Amino acid sequence: MSETEENLPSERETTHEGAVGKADNPFADPGLPPHEHRVQDIDEQAAKRSERTVAFLFMVSMLATVAFIASYVAIPIDKIVYIFPLGHISGLNFALGLTLGVALFCIGAGAVHWARTLMSDEEVAQERHPIEATPDVKAKVLADFAEGAKESQLGRRKLIRNTMFGAMALVPLSGVVLLRDLGPLPEKKLRTTGWKKGVRLVNQSTNLPLRPEDIAVGSLTFAKPQGLEESDEDFANKIAKDALMLVRIQPQNIKDKQELAWSHEGIVAYSKICTHVGCPISLYEQQTHHVLCPCHQSTFDLSDGGRVIFGPAGHALPQLHITVKDGYLEAVSDFAEPVGPSFWERG
Repeated sequence: MSETEENLPSERETTHEGAVGKADNPFADPGLPPHEHRVQDIDEQAAKRSERTVAFLFMVSMLATVAFIASYVAIPIDKIVYIFPLGHISGLNFALGLTLGVALFCIGAGAVHWARTLMSDEEVAQERHPIEATPDVKAKVLADFAEGAKESQLGRRKLIRNTMFGAMALVPLSGVVLLRDLGPLPEKKLRTTGWKKGVRLVNQSTNLPLRPEDIAVGSLTFAKPQGLEESDEDFANKIAKDALMLVRIQPQNIKDKQELAWSHEGIVAYSKICTHVGCPISLYEQQTHHVLCPCHQSTFDLSDGGRVIFGPAGHALPQLHITVKDGYLEAVSDFAEPVGPSFWERG
């Protein structure tokens, strides 16, 4: 017998109390340790301190929620602040993240502290039972629920109960405030563009005002309003509505009477923004006068009012009424219809 085997317990080895040793039953139930009372269970002053701590956390959560709403309303979206060690970041995003994080953390911390210090912590063993519930089981569940409600001291600790309800009632307001962006805003901003009476059409490639002779038959030219520069801070937002495409069609080939009236010597101007999801249209077929959106293949007929002839787009491209003044092409007014995809307020 090896030295290791000599140190192993005998199969017949028993405890000093005569119980069967681990060799016979290695998974013996050790039982539950004696229950130790917490200081809050025996000292009402300690319980009061825990109650005030929980209430304080819930109140901080309420204040953080109010601060979240105030930050959303008061801090400009483009405000940049320096926060060490994060560097330069959006002040609004930092304030919203911090206040909402504090509000949620304090609710969770308050609930955990409440459970650990004031609710009953005694372990109760429950025998297994069949899946179906018998009337006795149902009665026991209701009795256990009532006992749990009693042990939670929700009815007794009114300060905790009221502050908890207040914190949980205010936190959802954060989400409600965020829904503001889904409401009637942005009012009429999607209905108007940078085009208006007297604004000249500028070639987007050369940045020069366009003359009628610059538009050749069968060509596709992209234009923007005069005064809109790529160096502008909000250029991307404006060009997303103002982008224009011009083609020259023989007047006898224009089918729509209004399109002909709004054109100049066969030059027609349409929004470049697809009415499906807002992609920029860039493909033109000279023989058919069709333009194609490369994103989802919506196809529009520029000789027939820009109507949709194929694809998922829901309505025709808006046409810009143009004329000539002092030898240069200019707009007569803004688009008659909102450009781009449909939106809730379009009607």
